[in-house]
Amino acid sequence: MAGSRNRAVLVGLLLVVACVPAAVIVAPTAAFPAASPAALSAATPAFSEPSDPPAAPAPLPAATNLRPAATNLRPAVRPPSAAVPPAVVTPPPPAWDIEVARFESNARVEYFVERFSGALKPTFEVALRRGSRFAPMIHARLRAAGLPEDLIYLSLIESWFDPNAYSRAAAVGMWQFMTSTARGVGLRVDWWIDERRDPVRATDGAVAYLTELRDDFGSIYLAAAAYNGGSGRISRGLATHATALEGRLGDDLFFALADQQALRTETRDYVPKLIAAALVGKDPLRYNLHVTAAEPFRWDSVTVPLATPLLAVAKGLAISIDSLLEYNPQILRGMTPPIGSAVWLRVPVGTTAGFLERFTALPEAERTGVRPVVTRAGDYVTKIARANGLTAAQLNTYNPQATRLKNGNLQVGQRILVPRLDVVRGARAVPDPKIERYGSSGSYHAVKRGESLLLIARRNGTSVAVLKRLNSLRSDRIRIGQRLRIR
Repeated sequence: MAGSRNRAVLVGLLLVVACVPAAVIVAPTAAFPAASPAALSAATPAFSEPSDPPAAPAPLPAATNLRPAATNLRPAVRPPSAAVPPAVVTPPPPAWDIEVARFESNARVEYFVERFSGALKPTFEVALRRGSRFAPMIHARLRAAGLPEDLIYLSLIESWFDPNAYSRAAAVGMWQFMTSTARGVGLRVDWWIDERRDPVRATDGAVAYLTELRDDFGSIYLAAAAYNGGSGRISRGLATHATALEGRLGDDLFFALADQQALRTETRDYVPKLIAAALVGKDPLRYNLHVTAAEPFRWDSVTVPLATPLLAVAKGLAISIDSLLEYNPQILRGMTPPIGSAVWLRVPVGTTAGFLERFTALPEAERTGVRPVVTRAGDYVTKIARANGLTAAQLNTYNPQATRLKNGNLQVGQRILVPRLDVVRGARAVPDPKIERYGSSGSYHAVKRGESLLLIARRNGTSVAVLKRLNSLRSDRIRIGQRLRIR
């Protein structure tokens, strides 16, 4: 009997323990940790193939199936009245694949950590959320190339993860490529398309470039410094200070080189800024940052003909023009290029069904972005522009190779492309991507003998009214040698 009573008490105690809920608190860690291979394969399709929509989650079992088989059992011991304290699971510390711990106390690292978690905290939080959209794609490409995935933070310090970022030196995109460097890693940069703005193609370019720099210098931090300051400057610094740097290897070599004052201030600060961004970005709660992750960047694709307005593509997909522009920031002039071959566009997942039928059902005029006009004697840009409801600057955008005579008129017999108004509205206000820097020579004009405002305006594809506004002129009078701003 005693044995039976003991067994009954034991069963009751076990039931009590089973009935007491235990809350578990799990604190989030990194703003965008490296994703698992399975998650990445769903979130980041190959560049040349569309992605598939995520599979629907399996349905939950019916509520009746969740009831215990027996309902007439009562605990032998009444549960305690005091609430059971929740179990707290402390998240593991961030895992690093760049060297951080030894440099965390560096004075410049500490400075930038304070900046990112202090005065720049709101901007940093916005950047982390923006970056979380592209993080699975970037992680996958870095990992596939054998590069540290923490190099994702290089894009943060370059552009705050903004695909349309533009610097005064004409570096463009999330990875801030100059034109020559971008072309060197296989990106298309011309009047019509600038793949530096394409987050996926630009990431491919950055991975290729960083791999080359890492192989050249044998150090991730020297590669990062060369990404910012140029490989030539790093190579010269290492050669000039070879004796002082003797015995220093790997990532230590960057800090030793920086101590020699061999680098520009911006490049000396570049690696500390990268480390600080990683420290804050991978452990935001430690620095009181709160970031909500965005939906991963995923896409399907369509191929469209030359000179096709993006608005027509958007109508065929049954999406907004703004959505299509978000997926294709590399398309600069509101339409696919008028020369070359058909163009591959990214589109939101699930929008391609029925595209061809809807697109071909549009009137042909809506599917053609420009119409040609053959110039006659006395034609000039402003004249043709006004006849078609455009400004001279807008017409010039679609005719970068137009030939002008000395008097500012257009050469007779050449074909001028006149864009649709919806094409102009979908264009991005960007200068010529082929130009590395935009100095005064392309934006100002020195007045010569015999020139008038009208003549200068015609030669430069603008109007007298614009010239007067840019130069605060109250009349049309100008003098020889006067420096006029053109645009």
